[in-house]
Amino acid sequence: MEMRTKYFVHVLFFLFVASAIVFGLLIIGQKSLLNKNKTPAIAKIDPFQEIQLEAKSAVVWDVINNRELFTKEGDNSLPLASLTKVMTALVISAKFPDSSNIQILQEYLEPEGDSNLVVGDIWQASDLRDFTLLTSSNDGAFALAAVAEAKENNLGNGLYTQEDLRNKFIEEMNDTASEIGLSNSRFFNEHGLDRTVDRGGAYGSAKDMAMLFAYTLQNFPDMLEATRYKKLEFKSAEKVYSATNTNDFVDQIPNLIASKTGYTDLAGGNLVIAYDAGLNRPIIISVLGSSTEGRFTDALKLSEASLKYLQQEE
Repeated sequence: MEMRTKYFVHVLFFLFVASAIVFGLLIIGQKSLLNKNKTPAIAKIDPFQEIQLEAKSAVVWDVINNRELFTKEGDNSLPLASLTKVMTALVISAKFPDSSNIQILQEYLEPEGDSNLVVGDIWQASDLRDFTLLTSSNDGAFALAAVAEAKENNLGNGLYTQEDLRNKFIEEMNDTASEIGLSNSRFFNEHGLDRTVDRGGAYGSAKDMAMLFAYTLQNFPDMLEATRYKKLEFKSAEKVYSATNTNDFVDQIPNLIASKTGYTDLAGGNLVIAYDAGLNRPIIISVLGSSTEGRFTDALKLSEASLKYLQQEE
């Protein structure tokens, strides 16, 4: 009886060990099969890596996630040229009703560049702002800044000269820049024209300009709307103005939300655009220190790369 018990125990032990071995082999085989059938992970390729830019500085900014997708010397402060007018328009929009009337005076036509504004003509403030941004009118920027500050400070009381009011407006531009967090920006006039051959009318970084666009789109969404179009007409009291966008590539950027160009001898070619990369997914591309044509091709390269970058994240 004792021998039978020992034999039975040995058989049970053998069966247990054999079962464990078979079970282990089955597990290993299953894992091996799963690994064999598993699709290998696709390595992400940085679509920005191979891009060659003419620009000295550039940034691609994701507005929703408040982050940089790409930067090339993005914090360097460079001459802004007519990108300055976005800050001018922002300050005016914050303090001056769109429906206000602005009469064009002779002194408003002093800046370089003729926008064909007529002395004595009367514009609605929002129309003159949109015309100024679309055509990059230096006269328009000067007129908007002068009238807005004059009305707020009551020029008729004789306390302030025209130059005093200009300086006050430019001070407000710099105050607004500080409030927004544009730490590398400084404004010296309202239109961005170079003051001398070696001194710009305003300075800022590519990142600052992207943040300025983002702030404007979020807080004054209608302010840059006109800059989406290639051509618009504006009607003042005296005439109808046909206005053409200074962004020659406005039709080549899908889902464009806004754009602004800038060019002076000192600044070179500047451009900031905002486009929708999906359902309410604004992406801003800021290019500074490129060439007249290079700013547009730089922006196109960065827009294509940013779309590929975002597709890899999906």
